[in-house]
Amino acid sequence: MRIAVVHDYFTQLGGAEKVAEELYRTLPNASLFATVAFPDCMPPHLKNAGVRTSWMQNLPQIAKYYRTYFLVYPFAIASIDLSKYDLVVSSSSSYAKGIRTDRDALHVCYCHTPMRWVWNYKTYSERQSFGFTRGFLVPILIRGLKYWDQEASRQPDHFVANSKIVAERIRRAYGRSAEVIHPPIDTERFRPSGAQENYYVTLSRLVSYKRIDLAIQACTELNKRLFVIGDGPDRKRLEAIAGPSITFLGRAPDDVVEHYVSRCRALIFPGEEDFGMAPLEVAAAGRPTIAYRAGGAVETVMENATGIFFDEQSPEHLADAIQRFEQHEWCPELIRQHSEGFSVEVFRDRFRSFLRRVGAPFPAPAFSSDPRAVVAASLDSILS
Repeated sequence: MRIAVVHDYFTQLGGAEKVAEELYRTLPNASLFATVAFPDCMPPHLKNAGVRTSWMQNLPQIAKYYRTYFLVYPFAIASIDLSKYDLVVSSSSSYAKGIRTDRDALHVCYCHTPMRWVWNYKTYSERQSFGFTRGFLVPILIRGLKYWDQEASRQPDHFVANSKIVAERIRRAYGRSAEVIHPPIDTERFRPSGAQENYYVTLSRLVSYKRIDLAIQACTELNKRLFVIGDGPDRKRLEAIAGPSITFLGRAPDDVVEHYVSRCRALIFPGEEDFGMAPLEVAAAGRPTIAYRAGGAVETVMENATGIFFDEQSPEHLADAIQRFEQHEWCPELIRQHSEGFSVEVFRDRFRSFLRRVGAPFPAPAFSSDPRAVVAASLDSILS
């Protein structure tokens, strides 16, 4: 059986790229495809995978203008020839689900979300600095892209969603049902340190919808130390509103990230994410999360056990949550155990099991490859 894994594009390192990496590792001898791939944006286990890209890879200044070419991607994904593949797994938050396959091939789409800027353009555009001309033209172009997206959603035989909220978005946008399989969390990357220091962290790309501004404003108001880990186009704006208790670490090396995460009081997670891997990565270090009560966090943070919520995206509500958080006792062992229900091994078991159920010829193991799958089963009953 010939297997292909198709990811939208490798133009940044985020949660979707981590999932694509694990999908590739889960499927033996798979070939890897993408419209565009930048070497510095390939996850560690994919750097030598020999990713095959489309003709978009050779467009002028693609590394600088890959976002500007947004109308070109549908043509690029259609140009990739997968006619000789029996199983195609697309990893998609935008274009990969539109890949064309052989008539007899099985196509499973792991959907991170329907196109955010197409289906939620009003909210997305409010946080972008579009000029008049661009602000006038983009909505017209988006309507055409929305039509393409709906047509592309007919290509997969099956959808897998990364969370219940994304499964509901798939139902509303595409009229399709989706199996929920949570993304894989590398629970071995972070470990409890046994030490705790008096500071908070954010762990995120610095883009406007992540709402890191709320964490900065709340910690500045309370004079709480906050380490902002990550980089992105919103950094200058965030630095301009930061008080003296805020430190920007940028895109730090793994050992630096692990040091600050394992010793923090908590992760502050102020945005609404499709799933959000950071709270579970931090939970692997036994550290809790202060999260906005929306999106995937509702499925991954257990209130008063692995973290607490705030209900309005404002500095005042987040500041109140921080103060409530500091009155609570937290159990690192319980928080760590919670994260193990989302481990890489659990993800592999669930995804392979799903493929077998929908007709992919994967042999069923005599028993689970990892005892943490038992934890996952218990967690499912808690979160359902």
